[in-house]
Amino acid sequence: MNYLEFEKPLAEIEGKAEELRAMARANKEMDVEKEAAALDRKAETMLRDLYKGLTPWQKCLVARHPDRPHCKDYIDALFSEYTPLAGDRNFADDHAVMGGLARFNDQPVVVIGHEKGNDTKSRIERNFGMARPEGYRKAIRLMDLADRFRLPVISLVDTPGAYPGKGAEERGQAEAIARSTEKCLQIGVPLVAVIIGEGGSGGAVAFATANRIAMLEHSIYSVISPEGCASILWKDAEKMREAAEALRLTAQDLQRLGVIDRIIKEPLGGAQRAAKEAVDAVGKALEAMLKELAGRKPEALVRDRRQKFLDMGTKGLAA
Repeated sequence: MNYLEFEKPLAEIEGKAEELRAMARANKEMDVEKEAAALDRKAETMLRDLYKGLTPWQKCLVARHPDRPHCKDYIDALFSEYTPLAGDRNFADDHAVMGGLARFNDQPVVVIGHEKGNDTKSRIERNFGMARPEGYRKAIRLMDLADRFRLPVISLVDTPGAYPGKGAEERGQAEAIARSTEKCLQIGVPLVAVIIGEGGSGGAVAFATANRIAMLEHSIYSVISPEGCASILWKDAEKMREAAEALRLTAQDLQRLGVIDRIIKEPLGGAQRAAKEAVDAVGKALEAMLKELAGRKPEALVRDRRQKFLDMGTKGLAA
């Protein structure tokens, strides 16, 4: 278990319980289960208290937790007959963006998402989930395909933001993000999005301009990272806690503002502690959102999506 900064007291208690059990495994005559169970109960109470009142900055840490399920985990668990489609037919294949044809509950769909990777090698290969222009152009190609064959689009968002490197800028990063966002608004099929970890800046909006947007309980969605905001406003990245408060980047704030439609409850201690439970909850939310949109005509779906984004920010401002 990788423990976060604010989970250190919990790490100590759970570590002691594991030490006791390890001693009992080494010495069969020792009976430590009673003491270990008492520590387990204490740890569960502490975990509940910690996650009951997370600050926005602590939610950022949870959303970035390396053990959270990533896009590939959701695709493997929720979709069958997944057939990845590679490349933008222009420059290259961006491994930070996964996408292809699949079946969700036996319904043909197109699925698109950011993939961060789960170890050093895969994180470098996936560029830590930061897409380049060819990633957004691949997404546009997939959305065009979905529109042509009347397939719903499911997007799984988990990115710190679009890659800001020199090569990406030279190949038209801003234009690619804008075109992907525009394509989201144009397609006449149901488009649903889930923020499964980080929803960073235009890199996230380019996949999440959807009819229905859901967020996992401890995920974040913001125009800029707290560190970036603090560097600009206070000239000090260490002010990230204050920036996280000001940005209103939590799922609870964004639902009040009308930016997202639903919050998906996470297991106690976050999705990283019970990945299967979190994945199943996302599956149920996707099923419900697609059911809401089923049977609607293309023009109604486009109108609904456009109006949704025009209405954002008009409610919850006094909260």
